[in-house]
Amino acid sequence: MPLVSVRELLDKAEAGGYAVGAFNCNNMEIIQAIIEAAEMEKAPVIVQASQGAIKYAGLEYITALTKVAAEHTFVPVALHLDHGTSFEQAIKCIRYGFTSVMIDGSKLPLAENIALTKRVLEVARAVGVSVEAEIGKIGGTEDDISVDEWEANLTDPAEAKEFADATGVDALAIAIGTAHGQYKGTPKLDFERLKKIKELINIPIVLHGSSGVPDEAIRKAIQLGVRKVNIDTNLREAFVAGVREVLEKDPKQIDPRKILGPARERMRDVIREKIRLFGSAGKA
Repeated sequence: MPLVSVRELLDKAEAGGYAVGAFNCNNMEIIQAIIEAAEMEKAPVIVQASQGAIKYAGLEYITALTKVAAEHTFVPVALHLDHGTSFEQAIKCIRYGFTSVMIDGSKLPLAENIALTKRVLEVARAVGVSVEAEIGKIGGTEDDISVDEWEANLTDPAEAKEFADATGVDALAIAIGTAHGQYKGTPKLDFERLKKIKELINIPIVLHGSSGVPDEAIRKAIQLGVRKVNIDTNLREAFVAGVREVLEKDPKQIDPRKILGPARERMRDVIREKIRLFGSAGKA
């Protein structure tokens, strides 16, 4: 089936009280693992590409691979730009066939973030593409910031409401204590903040930096209104573990298929677990 928009998937998730997994891709094996897992679990799925992925694989390759995957499967698949940095880039991705884009203006003052998001929305809406925005700053685990700074980066519920009212964006990424990358300890999510934001805005909420967040915390976040959960680091870990295992057993192995095949299977298994955790299994 053709690619669908993220809005379509999240509206159904909102009605059903579950979340849809958004998995970052960098190459063919990762896209295959995402689609295979979604098929096995009969789940809708979001394939997303970050700045790094676009730079590494190229926009043409990522779009073509995902379109081919979507055309040959029975599960709904969306193709999403993760952390788009500019209006120009978002439009370029739309032109290439992405069905959803994120415009990340979270480092800008609120009024500028709203203005940038509205600019992207105007173009995206005209062609049926959904838009995700971010309010609050979701840092990386490698960011060396104090507890006070961490607190200051979390999403202000009143600002989230102002942003949602002004833009009517399709999905909103908020900062409630997660971070991108590998956690050094166990992340503690601010559920009270999430609850308050959900009471104030009627927009599907996105949780970034979800690899390494305990399962029970993810479940609770979904109960409180999270409808899209982003996973990247867990896939990288599975991929590298699969490659390492093959090469440790057989250091002379030179067949890329025999090296990357097991890595793909490992990623597929991780994605299946996540899909079940998010409650989207059987919802295709």
